[in-house]
Amino acid sequence: MTSVIIKPALLRCLLRTPRIISEYRKKTPLILDRSYATGEERSPKIYTKTGDKGFSSTFTGERRPKEDHIFEALGNTDELSSVIGLAREFCLDKGHMFTGQLDKIQCVLQDVGSNIATPRSSARESHRQRTKFTPQAITDLETWIDNFTEELPPLNNFILPSGGKSSAALHLARTVCRRAERSVAPIVRSGEADPDVAKFLNRLSDYLFTVARYAAMKEAKEEKIYRRPE
Repeated sequence: MTSVIIKPALLRCLLRTPRIISEYRKKTPLILDRSYATGEERSPKIYTKTGDKGFSSTFTGERRPKEDHIFEALGNTDELSSVIGLAREFCLDKGHMFTGQLDKIQCVLQDVGSNIATPRSSARESHRQRTKFTPQAITDLETWIDNFTEELPPLNNFILPSGGKSSAALHLARTVCRRAERSVAPIVRSGEADPDVAKFLNRLSDYLFTVARYAAMKEAKEEKIYRRPE
């Protein structure tokens, strides 16, 4: 049997180590308690007061009135993401498997907002590169639409928003998406935003309509059919 000889100095070091670590932890907060955004222990305030006079800034640094078409479009896309988030919660409650797609869409809408908030007329090349919109998101929507459509019954009538809470919430998101698209269209036509942003919103409304029908089908909920009032 091999014996290990520990020198007295090393033994004292080993005995002191737990106590040193304990005292260090008491004095030094864990890195998880710090703000990753600022590198400081205290979080920044949520309000800045820079918009109190009715103006706000684009990503390029321009100061524009809050009723500017840029901020109108940003507000609409923000509202769209919020409504999709609400619909997602209903869909999660029902165990729908497409909620991961809704997560991705909300992230893409952040990219949409970044592109809109960077008017090309005042953007430097570095601004444009950082907020460039990728058309891959449009391709993803088209793939998802095609996959859902293969499982859905043929559409022979006008569908009214209905089919359970998940479906109705997705229809609501669709209508907000249409409004967002209408507010983005003139910005794209003026050359201030990427054309693929408008294409994405156009395709997204089709996706939301399709996935609303899919949710109703999976939940075995009846969709209301339009009938002319007598």
